[in-house]
Amino acid sequence: MEIKWIEDFIALAQYQSFSRAAEFRNVTQSGFSRRIQSLEQWIGAELIDRSSFPPVLTPAGQLFREVADDILAKLFDTRAIIRTEQRIAGKSLQIAAGHTIALNFLPAWLKALSARLGDVRARVIPTNVHDSILMLVNGNCELMFAYHHPELPLHLDPARYEHVTVGIDTLMPISRPNARLAPLFRLPGTKKQPLPLISYTNTSYFGRCLALLLARASDAPALQLHYESDMAEVLKKLVVEGEGVAWLPKSAITTELEAGDLVPAGGTAWHLQIELRVYRDSSNRSEFLDTLWHHLRAGAAALG
Repeated sequence: MEIKWIEDFIALAQYQSFSRAAEFRNVTQSGFSRRIQSLEQWIGAELIDRSSFPPVLTPAGQLFREVADDILAKLFDTRAIIRTEQRIAGKSLQIAAGHTIALNFLPAWLKALSARLGDVRARVIPTNVHDSILMLVNGNCELMFAYHHPELPLHLDPARYEHVTVGIDTLMPISRPNARLAPLFRLPGTKKQPLPLISYTNTSYFGRCLALLLARASDAPALQLHYESDMAEVLKKLVVEGEGVAWLPKSAITTELEAGDLVPAGGTAWHLQIELRVYRDSSNRSEFLDTLWHHLRAGAAALG
């Protein structure tokens, strides 16, 4: 038996709708239904009367509902006590963030935060977007940093997960310069000589951003896939070595652009602006986190 099955059951009892409960739990409706069935199999009784609309609890479901909230509350309270004992002493944060954000944004952000709020200690866990979301949903971090584009939203319930925009980044095409300091590979390329593309995997967030950008292009570039990775730092290294053109977040290449080691491979028509957001679970009402969130909101107002 899994804890998430109990959480699914409670959501279904609250919403009385498989589709709405599945959306709240950030899972497909078919996957949600299978998890409810798994819980019923573990208990050995039907908990939901599916013959009525909206679905209602069976007598067994009503009995289980009476203890389900208490079971979860005791489990989460015990987990909170254990995690508190394992956390870094003092003002501390557990942060989940994409690798690019962890490398290029968070060091300066944490330094500025400490200057404003006093000594702030943080444990940063670099990971992909999917795992970052799981960490936030499962209560394994106080803050989650992720990129956002309106057409590629993260599936988080806005009623539970608040966000603040802490920066704007630009995904832009980059090349190594030639001897004349012009791009070695310049967009859009030609059918006879397509540009070697160093790209992201299709399932990565930047991969989805790039697919969106290219789908919007009025004049499709001539590109031929050369290398592929889900990490921007890998792409940057390959571009520096002259292996091709890649779309990289500007925050990851500021030093190389200023030094002339990398140059834009095309104009602003090939750029895609993306927000950098920080998310929190609004049910976490720790005094320090509330103070921090107030500070972030004030910064976001200034940014806007």
